[in-house]
Amino acid sequence: MKIIKYILEFIIFAPKIDMDKNIVKLIIKERQAGIERFSLVERPMAFSTNMNYVLVGIRRSGKSCLMIQDMQNLIKSKKKTKEDFLYINFEDERISDIKAHELGLILDSYREMYDNPNPYIYLDEIQIVEGWEKFVRRLTDQQYRVMVTGSNAKMLSSEIATTLGGRCIIREVFPFSFAEYLKFSGVSLEKNWEYDPDSRISVFKKMETYFYNGGFAETFNIDDKREWINGLYQKIILGDIITRNAIRGDRSIKLLIKKIADSVMQPYQLTKLRNLVISTGENISMPTVKDYLDYMESAYLVFSISNFASSFSEQETIKKRYFFDNGLLNIFLYNGETKLLENIVAIYLRTKYKDDDAHVYFYNKNVEVDFVIPQDKIAIQVSYSLDEADTREREVRALVRFNKFMELKKAVIVTYNHEETIESEGLTIDVVPVWRFLLDSWL
Repeated sequence: MKIIKYILEFIIFAPKIDMDKNIVKLIIKERQAGIERFSLVERPMAFSTNMNYVLVGIRRSGKSCLMIQDMQNLIKSKKKTKEDFLYINFEDERISDIKAHELGLILDSYREMYDNPNPYIYLDEIQIVEGWEKFVRRLTDQQYRVMVTGSNAKMLSSEIATTLGGRCIIREVFPFSFAEYLKFSGVSLEKNWEYDPDSRISVFKKMETYFYNGGFAETFNIDDKREWINGLYQKIILGDIITRNAIRGDRSIKLLIKKIADSVMQPYQLTKLRNLVISTGENISMPTVKDYLDYMESAYLVFSISNFASSFSEQETIKKRYFFDNGLLNIFLYNGETKLLENIVAIYLRTKYKDDDAHVYFYNKNVEVDFVIPQDKIAIQVSYSLDEADTREREVRALVRFNKFMELKKAVIVTYNHEETIESEGLTIDVVPVWRFLLDSWL
């Protein structure tokens, strides 16, 4: 009986931390081994060794690659070796159930492996661990240099920012821009490239692929891009939205996403979105609609812009919604070129003005304007083609009428492949093809 008692006591009271540490040590070593072997396209985002960073954005947008880019650059500059990096991905199934109070185990494991009191710490997809921000704050308080990533916009919340107390710079990461895609594809643009016929043809051809498939770098070298993007969507909807938010019935939220895709370009009230779902036979409440929209935005699936002409309360209830990548939107569409064009312009503006005081709106009050940046006095219309006289007259008239409300410094019509300059009632309107617009050639 005593033997059984000792066995039971051992099972109950024996520390399990050593086994956990062994797993963590194995992961650390595996990650270190892969740093220099990892092939990536360097992106124009620099990091200071004196600062800590939180990188947040949609899945597969390149957050992990930017971490590795930082490590590779430090190795190339001879400032660090791979053994100086403590690099963990929390999506690794071997530590997927780790809790916030156990995070110190990671640092302990590293210290047992290396005689290095000050490693650079990289924590990938850390939003999986509830309460992660307190651990990161402790690391920064102890003067460690830290970089973390996450796929949830709640990492931008004021609560987390307060906990981190200004110790980290928060940066949003998006799929590749068109300029980055061209660089990946080996298309280099010299000064005044837009006046060179060969350069214009090269850029236009690349636009045809980017327009429909978006900027997820992992799709660039594979044939079945749509299948890969659909798989990513399934992971976002199932993992980042349904599972994370404990949604029991998934049909309503999937229908809501489909309705948003169908209605890109159109401002909708929450009540109208609810009615669209109800019309399919699903019962859904207003609070649930609002929650679902918040979940989608938190997962970086969609983003919204408000009506500049509305009151503050209306700005919160009547919005236009877009997808963070054209490839994701395109899996819902058939012959959806007009929607894809406006969506890609919305993405560009969302990324361009993400760090500025300027905000992007639409305007709808007696006149409809697709995009307005009031602080810069810019108004933008989007029209796939101006071949039809009625379409041309409508787009020009909208900008002319808006110019009487707000004197514009820049008026633009973005098309798929048409350019000219239009003078109307004292207003100069630049008609710019999207492949030029996305390369800042409209400025």
